[in-house]
Amino acid sequence: MTKGRLEAFTDGVLAIIITIMVLELKVPHGGDFEDLKPLFPVFVSYILSFIYLAIYWNNHHHMMQTVKHVTGKILWANMHLLFWLSLVPFVTGWMGENHFTSASIFLYGIILLGAAIAYFILQSLIIKDHGKDSILAKALGKDLKGKSSPILYILGILSSFFNVWLSGSFYILVAIIWLIPDSRIEKALKKEKTSL
Repeated sequence: MTKGRLEAFTDGVLAIIITIMVLELKVPHGGDFEDLKPLFPVFVSYILSFIYLAIYWNNHHHMMQTVKHVTGKILWANMHLLFWLSLVPFVTGWMGENHFTSASIFLYGIILLGAAIAYFILQSLIIKDHGKDSILAKALGKDLKGKSSPILYILGILSSFFNVWLSGSFYILVAIIWLIPDSRIEKALKKEKTSL
């Protein structure tokens, strides 16, 4: 089975998710900058979630460049990832509208953790299907970023009960870690092409 439909579907779903999120930014009644102040928490939560979705889209795109074919298990694992990402607009809106309450920060972390686990499952199934000597397996190596992210999410989830700002800091830290360009897959693909 080719990977084209999986990539196209994923791109479409992520585009819809981002569109839904931006539609949550309601235009204020009034034309002064002062009227924008109540929207600040909503905008901050939108920025963080947009960054996360961009990170997932970029990493998914790079990962799929290493894939030669997909199986039914890979298709379902991809749908599992999209399930968690489709919940991002809801938790983003809830968190922003309620000015980062403990419950909303907690649930935001649960969704981020769920997406991270789903991405790991997808990645693992691709490696299992393509073999330990596959481009993806070689590129990931020990995958310190991938292994540290769930730990930071769990710390964020636990700290949401006593300090929402600390909790949010863990989520921001993970985003920063992944914003730093990760060229492992690009290097592995380049190496593969030069060895052919």
